[in-house]
Amino acid sequence: MNETVDSIRKVIGESTDVIQRDFTINHYIRASLFYIDGLSGIDHIEQNIIKPLTDSSNQILRGQPIERVVNEVVSVSNISIVDNFDDAILPVMSGDSLLVIDGYEKLITLDTRQMDKRSIQEPQSEIVVRGPRDGFIELLQSNIMLIRRRIKDPNLVVQQGKIGRRSKTDFALLYMKGIAPNELIEEVRFRISCIDLDGVLESGTVEQLIEENVFSPFPQLGNTERPDKAAGALMNGQVLIAIDGSPYVLIAPVVLEQLFKSPEDYYERWFIGTLIRSLRAIAAIIALLLPGVYIAVVSFHQGMIPTTLALSIAGTREGVPFPAFIEAILMEFTIELLREAGVRLPRPVGQTIGIVGGLVIGDAAVRAGIVSPVMVIVVALTAIASFALPAYSISISIRILRFSMMIAASILGLYGMILFYIAINIHLVGLRSFGSYYTAPIAPYDFPSWLDLIWRAPTSILRKRSVEPETQDNTRQSDV
Repeated sequence: MNETVDSIRKVIGESTDVIQRDFTINHYIRASLFYIDGLSGIDHIEQNIIKPLTDSSNQILRGQPIERVVNEVVSVSNISIVDNFDDAILPVMSGDSLLVIDGYEKLITLDTRQMDKRSIQEPQSEIVVRGPRDGFIELLQSNIMLIRRRIKDPNLVVQQGKIGRRSKTDFALLYMKGIAPNELIEEVRFRISCIDLDGVLESGTVEQLIEENVFSPFPQLGNTERPDKAAGALMNGQVLIAIDGSPYVLIAPVVLEQLFKSPEDYYERWFIGTLIRSLRAIAAIIALLLPGVYIAVVSFHQGMIPTTLALSIAGTREGVPFPAFIEAILMEFTIELLREAGVRLPRPVGQTIGIVGGLVIGDAAVRAGIVSPVMVIVVALTAIASFALPAYSISISIRILRFSMMIAASILGLYGMILFYIAINIHLVGLRSFGSYYTAPIAPYDFPSWLDLIWRAPTSILRKRSVEPETQDNTRQSDV
């Protein structure tokens, strides 16, 4: 026992939060218990491990195998007997306790994890008017519990593992057996197994390492804080990747049209969902094209503007020293700075900075003659439109492409915008997410899936799952 304890102390003994508790079992068997203060429940250890083992009334201890003694006396949910240090030390780092008994060659790990966690709250990045108010937190087991509360099917498979050479981060792979395609499941497993990194601290790291095209501005995996959205993805045949320490669950694969949907679309009546989706589609077009159209029309195609409007724009731009492109870049850059400042500051201060900063800077810029009032209106509409998109990842992508579209408009006008738009579509058609076509169901064409594209058909008509991924069971509901 002394050699075993010395070996354990050499590995983890330099840390002051590693507690070694020495005691005797029935006054004649020496034992040592190792655990980490803060990760393990002290009261749980005292009441369910040390007290039963030191109780002299447990005569079953005398002359019985250690395995039977531990299983029948100790009151913990999970007990493992290991014969090497690697399998013993790692559970201790996760909050388990390690029991060493004199005269027994093997080591015993006991589940004593008890960590503080954030309470389940409404997601901050995916707010809905109608729908559940609970959201994922940073504890993996709690996130799995939130999904299992919604899907009580035994075909829901949860496979856990560890990732990261040093962080040893817990992760879980979730999918519906009989719905998710086997090829997709194997591909996700393979890509995760290929990750060789010191530490994985957030799901975004995994997302970057397993996506197919790292140079694409478009997200190739979905992410969500909402358990209802994650459950819907599972029943659609997609695979979830949950990382311990992150409230964001990854969804694989994802296609472009799914990034413009919200769970709320299915909770409201079909014509309300259709109206909301139509507004989002218009908002995406405005957020991508409006500044570029303004630059192109003002700089190259003045003849396309009605005379009255052209005279009004010319009057507002009188005295502005910069061309339309520089004017737009200055205002867009200012809006992006205000947006980031509002996000990083405390919420009450951030909201004030965003509103007051936008009003003051816009008004001051117009009064100083640096920008025109029409440019302020264009930038404001663009910012509002980008906020209307439900997924933050696609909103960021459109913000990036908007600047490229403005550069194309400043060089060739509307022709440059058309060429850049064609280039975007070429890229999207060739993009894949775990083998799924990114532009489905438009390309490849699948008309039945159009019933759940921009126009959301009544729920009674939506009997089939989406075309991507190709599920084993494509029937969502039986014919009525």
